[in-house]
Amino acid sequence: MSDVARSAGVSPMTVSNVVNGRAGVSESVRRRVTAQLAASGYRMNVAARNLRAGRTGVIGLAVPELDRSYFGQLGACITAEARRQGYRVAVEETGAGAQGETDAIQLSQALQYDGLILSSVGMDLQQIAGQQSFPIVLLGERTAPEGVDHVAMPNFAGAQAATEHLIAQGARSIAFVGGPTTSEATIRSLRLDGFHAALHEAGLDTTGAERNERIVDVVEITMEDGRRAGHALADQADRPDAAFVLTDTVAIGVLRGLHERGIRVPQDMLIASFDDIPESRYLTPSLTTVSPDHQWTARRAVEMLLARIQNGSGSTQRTEEIVSFTLVHGESSHTLTTPPETEHHSIKQRNQPHERRKEAS
Repeated sequence: MSDVARSAGVSPMTVSNVVNGRAGVSESVRRRVTAQLAASGYRMNVAARNLRAGRTGVIGLAVPELDRSYFGQLGACITAEARRQGYRVAVEETGAGAQGETDAIQLSQALQYDGLILSSVGMDLQQIAGQQSFPIVLLGERTAPEGVDHVAMPNFAGAQAATEHLIAQGARSIAFVGGPTTSEATIRSLRLDGFHAALHEAGLDTTGAERNERIVDVVEITMEDGRRAGHALADQADRPDAAFVLTDTVAIGVLRGLHERGIRVPQDMLIASFDDIPESRYLTPSLTTVSPDHQWTARRAVEMLLARIQNGSGSTQRTEEIVSFTLVHGESSHTLTTPPETEHHSIKQRNQPHERRKEAS
């Protein structure tokens, strides 16, 4: 900066004002300094400037898996939003385990990230409550502790809307293809609740052995386990005429498993699922799927984190918001003569996930 100042015949402070876009510099001087900056090859040392301000300009993103389309899509949206806000994103895979999530928090602190967006599956979230000096925003379905902001998925409302759609298409015997069961609220338990709510409203409740028979759980959220679930559905003596599947990833496997058993979708069985990953549109048949607003999720998560970074993370107040969604009607729940369409949904009260509102299609 001193070299540029000497060459331009101005003070280093004037060069600093030009570099930082401050007022008080005449246009002729600004042009002269800018020309010398270009000639010298000067580049702002962003890392040094951020360190001087007590920040690194980097935020962390910790997700369970990097090879799942949903997290890849979400990660891309968060990275783009952070870049728009002047931040870089460092991504960490936790393996959906408590140790991996704890390690991600500790690594983010050790590397002096300005904050962390964490999709938590396994760790004791009360551990985060004791680290309020480090800004963290949670993603996912688990209830955040006091002082930790949270962006939640529309698990209940989305599953309910998808199941209502299957019922509206004429399905009367509907299966639920879920995931691993735990004692804590998960996407499986919350989406199962929404599924059952839709059945109850339509008078299609089942009980006892019949109810259990209509629930097919997978061990892992993978296409291969979905394929096995498709076999299980096809092999039932009283085969259901529709299924709501926990995620698109599992639904892709279900479609394959049904195909291997000679069951046609949608002619023999209707399918709806959740996530709206890009692959869902290119399948044959394309998937009917709950589509959370990924860009809104990314924007709010980054905004919440930056607010914590800028205003201090020590507040015990918590902001919790639930993502709005659309129900994308693909070919998997429609006959070829029924054109696909999209239903738009939004959460009426963002702190009451079970309430929803249908907007005009």
